[in-house]
Amino acid sequence: MAHKISEDCVACGSCMDECPVEAIVVGDIYTIDPEQCTDCGTCVDSCPTGAITPA
Repeated sequence: MAHKISEDCVACGSCMDECPVEAIVVGDIYTIDPEQCTDCGTCVDSCPTGAITPA
């Protein structure tokens, strides 16, 4: 199951640096490509706002 990023995202880039499969898509609010996400959870731990949760 992929993770998702909520509207609490502040686009700080912390999750991008941690994602081993480059599943984070840049935008005003970042998103996670569910086809690339391996559900490793490293992005969850790196998010300072708690915006990333299981989908």
